[in-house]
Amino acid sequence: MTVDQAPAEPATFDPDNAPRPTALEPRQIGFTPRKPVPWLAPVLLAGTAVRVLLAELFGAYLDKRELQNALPARVYDERPPGDDPDTAEVWFDYIADLGDGFDPTYSMAWLLAQPELEVDGESTPRGRFVVLGGDQVYPTASWQQYEDRFKGPYRAALPHRPEGHRPTLYALPGNHDWYDGLTAFLRIFAKANHGDIGGWRTRQSRSYFAIQLPHRWWIFAIDAQFGAYLDDPQMRYFHDAAQQLQPGDRVILCPPSPGWVEAQHDPHAYDTIDYFVRTVLAPRGVDVKLMISGDLHHYARYTGPDRELITCGGGGAYLYGTHHLPESIPVPPPSTLVRNATPTKTYTLTTTYPTKSASRRFAAGVFGRLPWRNPGFVTLLGTLHMLLMLALANATERVASGTEQRLVTIPVALMVLILLGGCAYFSMPPTGGRAGTKHWLLGLGHGLVQCALGLAGTWVWTRLPLSDLPWPLPLLAAALLYLPIVGLLSTEVVCGYLLFASVFDVNVNELFAGQSIVDAKGFLRLHIDADGVLTVYPVAVDRVSRRWTPKPDAAPDAPWFDPAEPLRYRLAESPIRIR
Repeated sequence: MTVDQAPAEPATFDPDNAPRPTALEPRQIGFTPRKPVPWLAPVLLAGTAVRVLLAELFGAYLDKRELQNALPARVYDERPPGDDPDTAEVWFDYIADLGDGFDPTYSMAWLLAQPELEVDGESTPRGRFVVLGGDQVYPTASWQQYEDRFKGPYRAALPHRPEGHRPTLYALPGNHDWYDGLTAFLRIFAKANHGDIGGWRTRQSRSYFAIQLPHRWWIFAIDAQFGAYLDDPQMRYFHDAAQQLQPGDRVILCPPSPGWVEAQHDPHAYDTIDYFVRTVLAPRGVDVKLMISGDLHHYARYTGPDRELITCGGGGAYLYGTHHLPESIPVPPPSTLVRNATPTKTYTLTTTYPTKSASRRFAAGVFGRLPWRNPGFVTLLGTLHMLLMLALANATERVASGTEQRLVTIPVALMVLILLGGCAYFSMPPTGGRAGTKHWLLGLGHGLVQCALGLAGTWVWTRLPLSDLPWPLPLLAAALLYLPIVGLLSTEVVCGYLLFASVFDVNVNELFAGQSIVDAKGFLRLHIDADGVLTVYPVAVDRVSRRWTPKPDAAPDAPWFDPAEPLRYRLAESPIRIR
């Protein structure tokens, strides 16, 4: 079978023949280190909204999963060669939501690439392979974004093949990988000749995969983004793979998002996972002992009577809070309308990273972080308020001079409508959620506060000795004086709204996305020992590095850069042993 080839990489940089870099400089490393995505930047907000809309409207037309039926259908064997499957052991890693700013992404790649990590007094060797759980790139999927935010940092962390076994990358697409219909994703991870990423290798031929492990353990990673059904080629692939399962085998299931948590807002979020377990795995008599997903950028573990449910999305993207997570969840949710759904069981929240108290402290930092990290958002709000002030000041002057009988002119009404409508739209739940009374009350209440700020600003401005200046000097004065001040004040109003709305579980994502917190990251290191016991080590990184030291004279497989100060990492909780 054949597959479309990726465009040739720029000939100006050959990572295999180029000397080791002496500085974090694009011409020496072959990519541009990126800053964290400013999620509230006006242009990015507009672009993301358009992409989400297009994905919802035309997702079925962009879906390339049906075409993957032409690609090889392989089940991958990651049992160490030459060892008895009944006595062999294997180490592997799981990381998700990684392709954001260089500092957090490279910090995590640097840890994954180390031959060994000493974590809380326990030695953990580098994984034989790494499962990338989704969103390998932000904010959009393109060749250049993958190069700068994923391939470049991971190549720099492991430039050449290490001695011994070469680690493999298996990637599951997230919603950001899907924004171009998986075009760039498939070109990187499912190329016919399987190009390498530095010392890492890629093997998969589709956007989903099954991996056989020692002691009758398996990994099944399914691709079901944007609420899409599981396509027929994918179902055939997993039905064929399941033919190799025997009663009593144990499965680690990796979906693209934690439907068990998201089902608390969308009762259908868990339907695809439940359908897959019931129709593909359950008939084979296997035990799904562990489910792992990213998408939510934190660590959280729910324990139930039959399995562990782990969210681990700390690979590099902005931190997402944990303090709003429920202490227990029903899985599947009892409100599901799916016929023959699995009986509901209760799962209890065991551990979160960061802790809920630390998450609340991070949330309270929105007043300082959001304006600083989103200057475009401050400018946008300042511009809207300046236009509202000029319209109100003009209307007030006309009323005072007797040339206008109405205080509310059409421009004023338009600006008020923009503020109220924008705030109401901002409070609406993401695609797939249903707007409730709380969303409308919070959104309109926020809009009224912004309008009140506009009235107060106008009252102050009209009392300044600027009204006698010839036009357009008042406009210039407003742009230089009024806009930055009112922009900062209105942004702080947004911060207060986000913090208050999060109490009602509204705009929680925006509360943390606007802060772009790069610390509190993590990944999973997993071990199947000689007795078949699976141990999960949730590695928590309290602080990522911001400064890097070049290593031009190090070994070829050593990272190009080491952290200037040692990375602070530990276990988020005691190792989880599944017997």
